Amino acid sequence: MEEYIHLQNLILFKKRLAEPHSDAERDVLLKLLADEEAKEPQPKRGVLLPR
Repeated sequence: MEEYIHLQNLILFKKRLAEPHSDAERDVLLKLLADEEAKEPQPKRGVLLPR
């Protein structure tokens, strides 16, 4: 369930960034997107796992 929410958040934030916003709103969206992307699991021992 958490992975689904994570993926939906990524989709939403990227979609919202494509829409016109004030600089302040854009900064908030960029931070939210960066925080969400940071939640992605890191590859184990240099091996990329398929999604």
